[in-house]
Amino acid sequence: MRILVSACLLGISCRYDGGSNPCEAVMALAQKHTLIPFCPEIYGGLPTPRMPSERSGARVMMSNGIDVTKNYRRGAKEALKVYRGFDCECAILKEKSPSCGSGIIYDGSFSGMLKSGYGITAELFKEEGIPVYGESEADKIV
Repeated sequence: MRILVSACLLGISCRYDGGSNPCEAVMALAQKHTLIPFCPEIYGGLPTPRMPSERSGARVMMSNGIDVTKNYRRGAKEALKVYRGFDCECAILKEKSPSCGSGIIYDGSFSGMLKSGYGITAELFKEEGIPVYGESEADKIV
């Protein structure tokens, strides 16, 4: 199976702070599946490193007040193109992210508080009927 994966979960340094979030459980899936790394923020035109961003309603704002919603939407559309182009069967996306978070994301106050919701890419994937998993759910993929 081909799986689209948030690139940071595979150890690629694309997080807002220039780091990554390597996840052993996700990387172990490469023994059985083909993992396609992708970072919607990068494909949306944002640099690494960059100011942290959080979703506030339909908008995504950087901590310095700059609206980056267009970048996040562009990145989500590019992620969908890659997903379809590689004929993927599901996606594993970084939990809590304003782009990739699925079910729980930061609340937009930059205070570390969480709320129910979806990142821009995860939301688009859900609308398209694509199965989306967070890294803590990697064990659900067989």
